[in-house]
Amino acid sequence: MLNYMQTRGFSLVELSIVLVILGLLTGGILGGQSLIRASELRAVSSEYSRYVTAVGTFRDKYFAIPGDMTNAQSFWGAAATCPGDHTQGSTNAATCNGNGNGIVEYSAATGNENYRFWQHLANAGLVEGTYSGVSGGAGTPYTSVIGTNVPRSKLSNAGWTAHAWTTIDATDANLFEGSYGNVFAFGGASTNSITETYVMKPEEAWNIDTKMDDGRPAIGSVRTYERDTNCHTSTTAANANYALSNNIVQCALVFLVKY
Repeated sequence: MLNYMQTRGFSLVELSIVLVILGLLTGGILGGQSLIRASELRAVSSEYSRYVTAVGTFRDKYFAIPGDMTNAQSFWGAAATCPGDHTQGSTNAATCNGNGNGIVEYSAATGNENYRFWQHLANAGLVEGTYSGVSGGAGTPYTSVIGTNVPRSKLSNAGWTAHAWTTIDATDANLFEGSYGNVFAFGGASTNSITETYVMKPEEAWNIDTKMDDGRPAIGSVRTYERDTNCHTSTTAANANYALSNNIVQCALVFLVKY
């Protein structure tokens, strides 16, 4: 009898209890992950609003757009090399001037305005962090390194850039046609524009767009990219909707804003 008791297996009731416990634990983990993701997605609109407010405050104080500011060096000192390259980023407030044309340009020839943008805001105490003010890679003015030259989002592996696009016509395969101007772009880090790496599913992008704008990927003030063909349903702006049935991370966003 003793040997039998020592070698018997679990009863069906005991196994059922174990399976129920495992199911509850799995459900709790998945539910927790969903709550974390929902919180991260809500942070996107909050971050956008915070940056818009920061730029407005900056303009009220300095009468200029960050990055484009012609007298930034008068306030924070001149960087050792201007406009600077990926090996010559600022490690303190010292910076470079912009050209004052009202456009945040993304070119080393125009002073790395798209990266000086974040450095100027940080110098003014309007955003957290310190930023290098230059591209993060050799041979291109567009390499965004999250946390180094652009700010990090609460959404996993995502960050923000600021720059300008001119009016886009129908021949451009990257962006839907229309008037853009100065924008905030939201996506993942890459060796090119921050929007080269996708950070959310179509349904998630649609959710943000619907709360902030019109829920349409190609029109309005919140848009995705024409090249993101798994994020939307058509390359014709008037016909495009978010591809809500695609359950893959395939979207980045652009926010049109008047700085």
